[in-house]
Amino acid sequence: MKLDTRTIPYRIVENGVRLGGIVLFSFITTSAGGSPGPGISLLLVLVTLGVFASLAWEYARYKRYSYELTTDTFDIHSGVLSRRDREIPYERIQNVDISQNILQRFLDIAEVRLETAGGSGTEAQLRYVRRSEASRLQEELSRLKGGETPDATAAEPAGERLFRLSDREHLILGVVSADLRVFGVLTVLVSVFAPRFAEQLGPEFELVSLLGPAIALSAILLLWVASAVLQIFRYYGFTLTRRGDELRYERGLLQRYSGTVPLSKVQTVTLRENVLARALGYASLVIQTAGYAPGQDGSRVESAVPIAERDRALALARDVEPFGDVEFTRPPKRARIRYAVRYALVVAVLTVLAWGVDAATGVFPRWYLPLAGLVAVPLAAHLTWKHRGYYADEAYVVTRRGFWRRNTVVVPYHRVQTVFSSQTVFQRRRALGSVTVDTASGGGLGGGDAVAVDIDADAAETLREAVADRLQRALRQRASERRQPVD
Repeated sequence: MKLDTRTIPYRIVENGVRLGGIVLFSFITTSAGGSPGPGISLLLVLVTLGVFASLAWEYARYKRYSYELTTDTFDIHSGVLSRRDREIPYERIQNVDISQNILQRFLDIAEVRLETAGGSGTEAQLRYVRRSEASRLQEELSRLKGGETPDATAAEPAGERLFRLSDREHLILGVVSADLRVFGVLTVLVSVFAPRFAEQLGPEFELVSLLGPAIALSAILLLWVASAVLQIFRYYGFTLTRRGDELRYERGLLQRYSGTVPLSKVQTVTLRENVLARALGYASLVIQTAGYAPGQDGSRVESAVPIAERDRALALARDVEPFGDVEFTRPPKRARIRYAVRYALVVAVLTVLAWGVDAATGVFPRWYLPLAGLVAVPLAAHLTWKHRGYYADEAYVVTRRGFWRRNTVVVPYHRVQTVFSSQTVFQRRRALGSVTVDTASGGGLGGGDAVAVDIDADAAETLREAVADRLQRALRQRASERRQPVD
């Protein structure tokens, strides 16, 4: 099977835009530098040669690129100057993702990405096939991963819609997407430093000195609106559907994505709530799978459910992993002293830095203002302690941490790769420790391991041993189930 023929003109235009940008940048920079720069006729010749070279290359690439669904593998044959033949076993294929930008949707073509469980990223990219062919490949590969034989005429299985983002939830997602920590830092910086810099610039800028807080507030509101719009565009029309042993998601306005999440590869589920979402009673559901995540690009993270009422998000989490009610054990109260000392040291460091800046430049005469943060230290220490904890039963270990963005991570024992306890120098002083429950996740639809932080040192050892014992028990039970004959 071949790529769609519209791949050739599309990739020529795609490469031409990049090349044109480089040529234009070179022309502008050489002209601005006083040198005569290349003539218009020479530029036209270079662009023409580039178009013909791109046409020849893309045509050769199209002719030499083919793919095939065999009984056991997905085969790809590619290469213009050097041939490359790849055979990807179906059982290794983790996710099959489809993406389209606006122009690709107009041309009815799509990019298909195959992710494997190796954690190395995209194993194969089909750039580009017809949208209907992309959907067919997604369905067919889902069947073949389940051990079925290739059949181009197989009917698409019926799916159960689990979640659809409503108009109201789109707006709430935009509101709660802001990171208040960043906005708080911007407020302090603009309010404190802008007036001083305005005074240095001259009397005509004194108005800025008076309007510093107003300018900071306006900048924050603009950033908030921009962040909200981007999140709405990113998750516009989000739907989550269960088809057999997979979850399917679709999302995006300008860039449309469709992907799969194999339930058999799920490592952890995480309920994520920032402080705004918690205040409104909302949360997002994050899923981590073994290896590389569907839709993940570098460090980018996807949410299985970007926003939902907390009870609904919790119910969806239990659809994926049927864990029961959770009662968290918080760190001992002496941990709050550790947090208070930590935050007080941060305030002291900021004060010293402000004093140093003022001593060197004179732009911060009120260098002592950061000391006002000491008033908030006890409250910050208490909130940090309050939002940490862990829970373990016979099937799952659950951890929780974070105030600004609280993560509740649920891990089934049979998915645990390693479990270890640790103590820093400061933890040992207060007989505290942490337990990390590591899985095979490569980032998944989320990020972060399950960690019970700053619990009693003896409790940490008990928890570590309990998780290790239950892991072995869960593995023996699953091995026994696989050996049982199927009726």
